[in-house]
Amino acid sequence: MSDLQILLVGEDNEFTSLVTELLGHDRKITDSSAANLKKAMEKIEPDAVVVLPTQDSPVEWIQGIVRDYPQTSVIYLHDQQDFQLIREVVRAGAADYLVIPDELNLLVERLSQISTTASQKKSGSLGAADGFKRGRGKVLSFYSGSGGSGRTFLSTAFAQTLKLESTAQVLFIDLNLQYGGAETYLGMETNRSIVDLSPVIQELNENHIRNVTEKEVFSNLELLISPRDAEAAESINEEYITKVVRVCRRCFDFVIIDLPTHIDEKTFAALEESDRIYYVMKLDTPSIRVLRNVEELYKRLNLHPEEKMELVLNETGKENELTSKDLSRFVPYPIAAEIRKDIKGVQQSVNQGHPVRKEANEKKLIPAAKDIQKWVSTILK
Repeated sequence: MSDLQILLVGEDNEFTSLVTELLGHDRKITDSSAANLKKAMEKIEPDAVVVLPTQDSPVEWIQGIVRDYPQTSVIYLHDQQDFQLIREVVRAGAADYLVIPDELNLLVERLSQISTTASQKKSGSLGAADGFKRGRGKVLSFYSGSGGSGRTFLSTAFAQTLKLESTAQVLFIDLNLQYGGAETYLGMETNRSIVDLSPVIQELNENHIRNVTEKEVFSNLELLISPRDAEAAESINEEYITKVVRVCRRCFDFVIIDLPTHIDEKTFAALEESDRIYYVMKLDTPSIRVLRNVEELYKRLNLHPEEKMELVLNETGKENELTSKDLSRFVPYPIAAEIRKDIKGVQQSVNQGHPVRKEANEKKLIPAAKDIQKWVSTILK
């Protein structure tokens, strides 16, 4: 990291001294005021810009840096957790938002990652699936208005495959708070759950999240498990879900959320925070009717399904009542994936308490796993 060009931007001398001392005086660190930001950027063309807290909003600065210097990573430091500001800063293009001094140790880690990525880019060794920028994580939610659609199986298999097929940091969140289900498909048992974040929800940060997550043994996929308890589920509200998702977005490249079929304020909060909604359905008339009802509800809730909803067709085969071409005549949404009906392969994995994938270069995949792998590869490309 010694070759990394770092620019500190801000007026706070205390923060400037703190960061400079942490990173070490031997590194190439330049500090600048906001007024001289443009000149400083032109002069040194830094690999990373660390924006320090000021009285003015940093959003315009960050937008300008990202627009004019797309290869430069921006990290914003603040002295408190502000969930609205996190959202604004991340959407402006910041690679991360760190709370000082609680997360000061993470600054070194982030800059090391930026240094590694910069070196790989210069050497040409960085692949398309490796170029993830922290802080801009995608939130992908799996939803269905129909019970038994295979939503939980697909969301867990998708998340695990995403982790196995890339270097991305992937988190799975099970928001089926009353009964859970994800742990069954992944063969996991744990006493920790998303409810354990309650004592720190007002100052939630990455350290808190990682202290509660569990790792799936084959892929190292991280999970926030459901409490599987109706009483505990009542202690979580819309604000709780919003805070958790926003912090997770800046800590992981992909946040995969499995949602229950009913829509309450918690489900709505997750859907609103989602970049994409994968609606899981089967190719039959009842499923289309339920989709119509869901579509109408989404529009009433101002969720804009036409902008971020895609269909995942599960258990497809010759015996289906309809085909995907038939479906396109009834609904306007793009089809993200078609997963073949594979009762034997899927049921065997579930009964044995194992996920459908166990290693990155697995050759003998069941048909459903092959379809999911193909789906994930299109996203990574």
